[in-house]
Amino acid sequence: MADKLTTREILELKARAHHLNPVVMVGQHGLTESVIKETDAALTAHELIKVRVLGDDRAERIAICEALCEAVDAQLVQHIGKLLVLWRENNEK
Repeated sequence: MADKLTTREILELKARAHHLNPVVMVGQHGLTESVIKETDAALTAHELIKVRVLGDDRAERIAICEALCEAVDAQLVQHIGKLLVLWRENNEK
């Protein structure tokens, strides 16, 4: 995994993510293999994505966030309510 993001980098990524719409939804079935694959594909294509995690249990959303980040080797940029902003550098560019 890449080095931890600096505060400056996080602020820049938050600004870039502001206008984005969620491209992945984690629904009632939680973190499934298809959600992981979709997230991985979206990160490969865009580097910076928003993910919407449905459900009202905050602790469960945090657990899903941590598991998803680990599964796709991404870093959490921001977590506001049910929205996550994830970033993974695309080394192919």
